[in-house]
Amino acid sequence: MRLSNILILSLTTQSAALNPLDIAILGFPYDTSTSYRPGARFGPRGIRAGSSREKKGRSYNTVWEVDPYDQGLEIIDCGDVPITPFDASHAFKQMEQAYRQILYHETSEKNDWEHPRIISLGGDHSIVLPILRSLKTVYGPVSVIHLDSHLDTWDPYEGYTGIVSNQSAITHGTFFWHASREGCVSKGTSIHGGLRTKLFSPNDYVIDRDVVGFTIIEAHEIDDIGMNAIVDKVLKTVGDTPVYLSIDIDVLDPSIAPATGTPESGGWTTRELKRFLKGLEGLNMVGADVVEVSPPYDTAAETTSVAAADLIIDILAGMTKKRRFESGPRRKDEL
Repeated sequence: MRLSNILILSLTTQSAALNPLDIAILGFPYDTSTSYRPGARFGPRGIRAGSSREKKGRSYNTVWEVDPYDQGLEIIDCGDVPITPFDASHAFKQMEQAYRQILYHETSEKNDWEHPRIISLGGDHSIVLPILRSLKTVYGPVSVIHLDSHLDTWDPYEGYTGIVSNQSAITHGTFFWHASREGCVSKGTSIHGGLRTKLFSPNDYVIDRDVVGFTIIEAHEIDDIGMNAIVDKVLKTVGDTPVYLSIDIDVLDPSIAPATGTPESGGWTTRELKRFLKGLEGLNMVGADVVEVSPPYDTAAETTSVAAADLIIDILAGMTKKRRFESGPRRKDEL
């Protein structure tokens, strides 16, 4: 089913407040925290456009062996979060409040989830910080599977320039550093995949491992050990913990996905990435995102948006197959 046709609801409408919800699609049109090419604020719109061929009645996924829309679950596209482009500090509050509103929404009686699963459409990658802050109120620190060409765990006070305030220290390249310091990320059970970026120095990897708590898989390792071994390493790292999956579209090679803010050559193919996702089947996935799609840089064929939408459909298939697990104790919503 086309994402934009599942059901578009304003976060403030009465229908959104009253209907049960199992899986939400939520857009974050924000790119104020980018360091290079802008345009990711148009990502949610582009990804939805890329899903135009998806429709109910022709949605059985032969790889996952499931039709996500035929499982009796309430799958709702909640539209986009209203986000100011002028004040990053206020924007982060808006994002967290909106995410929590859905996270604490009533689920249907057709599964035993206490909280809905939310698939987020970015937006630049910094949107994940308010998401992880929200998830912490339910699950505590979560294990993160982070697919990206860049670390995004950089210490903003080591190597970065132009950091003049606490808010300016939060960028699409530093948000995991902040999330770890705030206790949102499970150290030792979180992992990167597809890395191939330049570093400020080798110490960046030390900070990533010892301070932020990630394990590293570089993009070139697929040539040495293959995707099955990469998946095995990820599964052993995260175990049976609550998992958040974060996909920066630049994990793909720019020949496949050119429409992104900080492209890096030497990336994975869509086939390799889809095989990776299938390998995650059965994990306790409590949320996911696809971010950094910047439609102004896409081809006339919208190859990046189509790839991103297809990844969303695969994530949705995985979530609808893995429906029964403990969500952890309900925690007080502080907003």
